[in-house]
This record gives sequence, structure tokens and C-alpha cells, in this order.
Amino acid sequence: MNGTALQDRPPASASWRIALPHSAAAVPVARALVRTALAELEHGADCDTAELLTAELVANAVEHTSGDTPIELVVELLPTGCQVEVHDPDPAPPGHLTQPDTRDPDPWQEHGRGLLLIRALSSSCGHRPTETGKAVWFRLPVVPPQRRPA
Repeated sequence: MNGTALQDRPPASASWRIALPHSAAAVPVARALVRTALAELEHGADCDTAELLTAELVANAVEHTSGDTPIELVVELLPTGCQVEVHDPDPAPPGHLTQPDTRDPDPWQEHGRGLLLIRALSSSCGHRPTETGKAVWFRLPVVPPQRRPA
């Protein structure tokens, strides 16, 4: 075969599911799980973007839901990319995830950009109801490996 071969992809899907504490401590644990899952399988999805968007989803779930109910993280690696879901106990849909906010974020505020990042950097995103609340998700495609300098 002529041309550049694309990176080998996992032949079938692989998935991880973990309950995270309903606290800020969940964010670095979620980032580490995504990083490890993508690295162990040498998956072709962008690890840095997956970590960033996962951190945003988990931080939003912690900040915008109440109680001690654990947050659940689901990472699924597919031949076409990866999907990350965060399950939380609040059935209300996240604001402005699928419909952009027409207002510009306040440049002086530290918050308010997470959903914007998810919309801008993922190939698709959304939310769905679950039996215990909702799941908010994003997908990233497999990207061809970058050429490395000699």
C-alpha cells in the first residue's frame, strides 16, 4: 500500500466507568483516568483536549449539583474516536451546551467558559436524561499521528 498509514486503532471499543466523589478532588482523578485510558491503548484521540474537556464536565457537575451523590465518569474508546460522559444527579440540562450563548463571556470572571470550550473543541456534544439525573457527553475523533522531528 502506498501513502502514509493511519495510526492503528483499537479493533473494538473499550470502556471504563468509575464513581467519583462529589468534590473538587474528582477533577484530577478524572483527568488521570482519561489520560491513562488513551495512553495505554495508544488511542489516536487528542489526549490533551480529552483531559481538558473531561475536567470541565466534572467541574461543572461538582459545582452545579448538590448533595453527596457520586458523579460517574464513563470513557469509551471507539475505532472512530472517544466519547466521555459525566453522569450527575441533577436532571436539568446544562445551560448553553448545544445552543451557544449569544453573550460574550465576562473577561473578568474565572468561570463561564467550560461549555464554550466543549462546544468549540469537541466533534460533537450533548446531554441525555438518565434514571438518576443526566449524562453530559462529548466526542473527539481519532487524529492522524503528527510527524515527529528527527
